[in-house]
Amino acid sequence: MSEKSFLEKLSPFELSLYLQKEMPKKPDRPWLDAGRGNPNWTAPAPREAFFLLGEFTLQEMPDLRSKLSAGKFDGSKILLSRLETFLKAHPGRGADFIFDVWQHGVPYLKMSFTSWLKAFLDAIIGDNYPNPVRCLPFNEAPLKAYLKRELYQNSPEPFDVFATEGGAAGICYVFDTLVHNFLLHRGDRIALMLPTFAPYLELPKLSRYQFDVLKIKAERHVENGKLTYTYSSKNLDQLSDPSVKAVFIVNPNNPTANALNAPNVQQLKEIISKRPDLMILSDDVYGTFVKGFRSLFAELPYNTLSVYSFSKYFGATGWRLGTITVARHNVFDHLIATLSSQEKAALAQRYGSLTPDVAKIKLIDRLSADSRDIALHHAGGLSTPQQAMMSLFSLYGLLHDGAEYRREVQAICQQREQILFTTLQLPLPDHHFDSAYYCDLDLKLWLTTRFGADFAQQVTQRWTPTELVVLMAQREQIMLLKASAFGSSAWAVRISLANLATSDYQILGERLVMLFTKLKKEIEA
Repeated sequence: MSEKSFLEKLSPFELSLYLQKEMPKKPDRPWLDAGRGNPNWTAPAPREAFFLLGEFTLQEMPDLRSKLSAGKFDGSKILLSRLETFLKAHPGRGADFIFDVWQHGVPYLKMSFTSWLKAFLDAIIGDNYPNPVRCLPFNEAPLKAYLKRELYQNSPEPFDVFATEGGAAGICYVFDTLVHNFLLHRGDRIALMLPTFAPYLELPKLSRYQFDVLKIKAERHVENGKLTYTYSSKNLDQLSDPSVKAVFIVNPNNPTANALNAPNVQQLKEIISKRPDLMILSDDVYGTFVKGFRSLFAELPYNTLSVYSFSKYFGATGWRLGTITVARHNVFDHLIATLSSQEKAALAQRYGSLTPDVAKIKLIDRLSADSRDIALHHAGGLSTPQQAMMSLFSLYGLLHDGAEYRREVQAICQQREQILFTTLQLPLPDHHFDSAYYCDLDLKLWLTTRFGADFAQQVTQRWTPTELVVLMAQREQIMLLKASAFGSSAWAVRISLANLATSDYQILGERLVMLFTKLKKEIEA
C-alpha cells in the first residue's frame, strides 16, 4: 500500500498522531497542534484541595511509622479542630476552597460536613471498594447539584446518576445496554445529528450493532454578520418516522460548536408529542462553555439520557471523570416493561444474579451492571479517589469561585475564536449558541471567499483533504483534523480553540493564509 493510500484510510485522530511522529520539526517554526481538543487550562483550587485532604488523611491513619499501616482509616475519630489546624498550617487556594465548602457548601452535600468529610477521606485513600457501585453518596449529592444547575437549568425533574470513567466510557455503556435490553437491535435505524464526535459515526458500524444510520445535518447560516449552524425543519421532521428508534446528539455539537436553538428544541418537543417512544442520547460535554446552556435532558427528561464529562471544562482529560444521567420516570424503563415475554425471560436470565425481581431493575442500574458484564458488578464502580476529585470539581463549580472560573474559561475560548476568525476574515459566531471550543473551517468555502472561486477549484482538483492536512503539517508545522469524519463538509477541518496559547491563534491563522498564498503563486507560475 502506498503512503498516500495509507494516509487516506487513517481516522483523523490516527492521522494526527502519525504526522506528529513522522513530520520533521523546524526549529525556527514552533509546531502548532490545534487538532485534538485537550484543553491547556486546569482548575487549580480543587486539585490543591484534593492533595491537601489526601495529606491530612494520611496523618489520620494509624501507625504510619511502619512500612505497613497497622489498621484502616477510621473516620469516626475525625476532629474538625485538627482539620482546621492543618488547613491553617497550609494556607493557599486549596485550604481556602475547603473552608468555603465547610462554610457554604453544606446545602449541596445533603449531609453534615462531618459526615461528608468522613466519607470523602475514606474515598481519597482508596482502600475500600466503591459502594454503592453506581455512585458514592458523598459524591452523588454535589454531583447532582452541579449537573442540575450547570446543564439542566434547575429542572425539577428527579434523576439518577452513574459515575463513569469519562464520557467515552459512558457512550460505550449506553450503546451496549440499549442493545442488551432489546431497546435497540442489530440493524435498527437510528439518527445522528451532525456534525458530531467522530466515534458516534464509527460505533454504529461495529458488527454487534450494524445500525442503519439516518444522518441529520446542521446547515451553516450567516445572519446579521453572525455565523450559526441550525437544523432545518425538513431535516428534523425525519425523526417523526417511527422506524427511527433513537437519536444521538452532541449538544453543543462538535466541531461546529453550536447548541440547539429554541426553534429546533420546540420542533423536537412537537415530534416527541407524536413519537413518545423515541429515545434520545444527548452528549452535553461542551454545555458549560455556552452561557445559559440548557440540555435536552431539561427540555425532554422523559425521553433523554444525558452523558457528561468533566474532562474539557476542568482540564481533566487524564482523570477520566464522566456521568450518565437518567430521569426517574423515563421512556427506557417504560419500553423495557413492554418487551415481549421471550425478551423478558432472556433479561431475567441475564440479570438474575443481581436480584430475583429483575423487572424492578432500572435502566441506570442495568448500565452499571453491564459496565462490568454483570458477573463483576460487585467489584465495579468508578474508583473512590476519582469520585473524590469529581465531588470537589462539582462543589467548585457550585461555589462563588467556580462562577468566576466559568466566566474566565468562556472568555478564553471566545477570545481565541475572535482572534482566529478575524485573522482568517471569517464572520464571527453568534455567542448565544457558540461554545467556542472548536471551530469548523470549510476550506473550499473559505478559499472561495478569500482567494476566489477559480483558485478554490484548482486546489480541490489537485489535492485531497487529507493531502491538504499533510501540507499544513509539512510546510507550516500546523496540525488540524479532517472534519468530514465528524459529519462536516468533505473539505472542512476542525480547529481546537482549547489547546494553544491565545496568541498562537493569530499565528495559526497567518500560517494558513501564508500556505495558500504560496500555493496560489505556485499554481499561477
